[in-house]
Amino acid sequence: DYISVPTMAIDRIFKDEASEEKGERARMSSFVGAMAIADLVKTTLGPKGMDKILQSTGRGREVTVTNDGATILKSLHIDNPAAKVLVDISKVQDDEVGDGTTSVVVLAGELLREAEKLVAAKIHPMTIIAGFRMAADCARNALVEKVVDNKENSEKFRLDLMNIARTTLSSKILSQDKEHFAKLAVDAVMRLKGSTNLESVQIIKKPGGSLIDSFLDEGFILDKKIGIGQPKRIENAKILVANTAMDTDKVKIYGARVRVDSMSKVAEIEGAEKEKMKEKVNKIIAHGINCFVNRQLIYNFPEELFADAGILAIEHADFDGIERLALVTGGEIASTFDNPESVKLGQCELIEEIMIGEDKLIKFSGVAMGQACTIVLRGASHHVLDEAERSLHDALCVLSQTVNDSRVLLGGGWPEMIMAKEIDALARKTPGKKSLAMEAFSRALLAIPTTIADNAGLDSAELISQLRAEHQNEGCTAGIDVISGSVGDMVERGICEAFKVKQAVLLSATEAAEMILRVDEIITCAPRRREDRM
Repeated sequence: DYISVPTMAIDRIFKDEASEEKGERARMSSFVGAMAIADLVKTTLGPKGMDKILQSTGRGREVTVTNDGATILKSLHIDNPAAKVLVDISKVQDDEVGDGTTSVVVLAGELLREAEKLVAAKIHPMTIIAGFRMAADCARNALVEKVVDNKENSEKFRLDLMNIARTTLSSKILSQDKEHFAKLAVDAVMRLKGSTNLESVQIIKKPGGSLIDSFLDEGFILDKKIGIGQPKRIENAKILVANTAMDTDKVKIYGARVRVDSMSKVAEIEGAEKEKMKEKVNKIIAHGINCFVNRQLIYNFPEELFADAGILAIEHADFDGIERLALVTGGEIASTFDNPESVKLGQCELIEEIMIGEDKLIKFSGVAMGQACTIVLRGASHHVLDEAERSLHDALCVLSQTVNDSRVLLGGGWPEMIMAKEIDALARKTPGKKSLAMEAFSRALLAIPTTIADNAGLDSAELISQLRAEHQNEGCTAGIDVISGSVGDMVERGICEAFKVKQAVLLSATEAAEMILRVDEIITCAPRRREDRM
């Protein structure tokens, strides 16, 4: 009688419908989930990687066509807890360095795939983790020894940047015009002069034309039209950027109740409103400006007053617009105009209207902050433009990081081969079971060049073994050349990657794999019941 009670009691710890998986089963489900995610994005890796179409089930069923690992994973609704960890690392990679979002997931997935075999061979997860840790350190040091740093020589450094941009773009939709876009990206980043703040690089997307028509424009372009009867061109502009209501010259009906005994009284009220508005406009004009940009509406009466004073008034410049404009022209956003001396005005040399496709836009050139520029993307459809923007954003992120940390590596599976070689050497010297985990780590690293070759439809086993043999020679620069389908010299091909990206991939993937390895129990909470609302 007494014996059966404890087992009952144990089961009753959790509420109904909560489930738990222990030991082997928990580990299995987390490994399988993580590997499935890795396999999902695996096919997007490398220059011959394919794109995915993501269709949302929401209203409008938007379609996204993308090659960017982080974008794909962000859009998935995933139930598996381990898979969520991988999604998170790819997001972090996207925020931190911008590129390598796919590699990070593939590497973590491969590490887990190797770890699963070791766990099956009765090696304790903690031992595996210790081995992975040593291997990751060793791999990082191997990379640090091999980096090239051309910060001093600006010509060479620019070439490095061009190569990195080309390499990043070659796995994206822009690969056909990568020369053109690499140049755009490098120019934009060089203007930033070492800041990683990509706010001042504005990307405007205009459907029409083709991708090759995209261009970089110095200065700032605001996607708005110039009001009626106002000067179309202003030189030496002084700009007041404001966020204030300029639509109070009519009586607002909502919520206001005014009782009058005749129509003439209404006219008086309107007259008073108009006077108020006029005062406000005069205060604004008193700042000695010749361009007024407002975030909110400007009604026709104040607009008329501005036009009479020869001031260009731009209304409804949305929030990004005015924040960026204030940043770029060196002004501040004002919302009260009583003391003109305390307001910082923005300045630029020329404001004019330009046409892109069939849209009119306002261009501010010669702005105070020299690093600002605008990239105008043209393309056949919205999908193409969105994907182009994502690719370009990746390139810009990587370049701006590289300008700060100018260490550069070769690409095309070369860094992975270097790391694998060093780890294998270390594993041979390491006694104990840890060495098995280290060998597993080096096998996982080889998955990246293998996948690059597989995606290009090449014989990966053959290529990787050739590559490994090549890498036994000192100072070898061989990597996979997908275009000719053989082992090629990465220096000649100009395939480079930023050290920062590789390091982030290596460390994030190791940590994520470690975290998933430590799991031995998954407890799923019971869903909250909805009460019957009767």
